Amino acid sequence: MGSLQKTFVFDEVAKHNKMDDCWIIISGKVYNVTPFMDDHPGGGEVMRKATGKDATVDYGDVGHSAAANEMMGKYYIGEFDQSTIPAKRSYMSSTTDKINNLKSPKFVIKVLLIGIMAAALRVLLVSF
Repeated sequence: MGSLQKTFVFDEVAKHNKMDDCWIIISGKVYNVTPFMDDHPGGGEVMRKATGKDATVDYGDVGHSAAANEMMGKYYIGEFDQSTIPAKRSYMSSTTDKINNLKSPKFVIKVLLIGIMAAALRVLLVSF
């Protein structure tokens, strides 16, 4: 008899976002990484920041080894229902929003003003 695959929705995964209760989503699969938090080479806090969210991009950006990819199997608990990610709570959309905010005219003006003030301060300090 084959076992039925458990499917998780976003709200259920999002509840597991603490050091002692951590679930992450990677490539449409849900992992309970709580037992691995203390052993993670980058530290548990690195993984905690990705818990309760889709960490596919973060996981891929790090360039994990084949051994790390194999190890994930023992933490696998089920599939993730992609259709349940709310647009406003999606990890990817919040990251995209932050990047887009860096391009806003207000942000650019603030950066320019800080640069001008730093240059003026340097001129004042050198002249004394």
